[in-house]
Amino acid sequence: MSTLQEQHLASTMVGDLMISSEKVAHVQVNNPLEHALLVLVKSGYSAVPVLDSSYRLVGIIGKTVILNQILGLERFEFEKLSDMRVHEVMSKDIPQLTKEDTLVKGMNTLINYPFVCVRDKDGYFDGILTRRAILKQIKKDIYTAKKETE
Repeated sequence: MSTLQEQHLASTMVGDLMISSEKVAHVQVNNPLEHALLVLVKSGYSAVPVLDSSYRLVGIIGKTVILNQILGLERFEFEKLSDMRVHEVMSKDIPQLTKEDTLVKGMNTLINYPFVCVRDKDGYFDGILTRRAILKQIKKDIYTAKKETE
């Protein structure tokens, strides 16, 4: 990779590549698990951000966690879905980025996750950064650099 490409990657910010919060499926902490599972199934995602009533980021919840909660000895106990709340089973310890973080920091954070939540300095949810967005940007940079050298 050329020095110019490395400089461009270092100067690209997470905010330039993230998907804004208005376009991201999410659930709230007090939603029943039934609602969370519906959001996950309808959206096609395996996990979504969890927000509090003020739209601050508090965690994520995924299909696997929900299904594990209702897995009985002989069947799925779907009746539990309406009794349990998102905050009871969500993951609270999640990686987070800000819009001001660099693409390189975003890339390092995303290595083990399909997406990472982006929040502002007060904890409000700004959106998500996906692996797909990073890979598209790197592909674009490589293609542009290749064109410039031809």
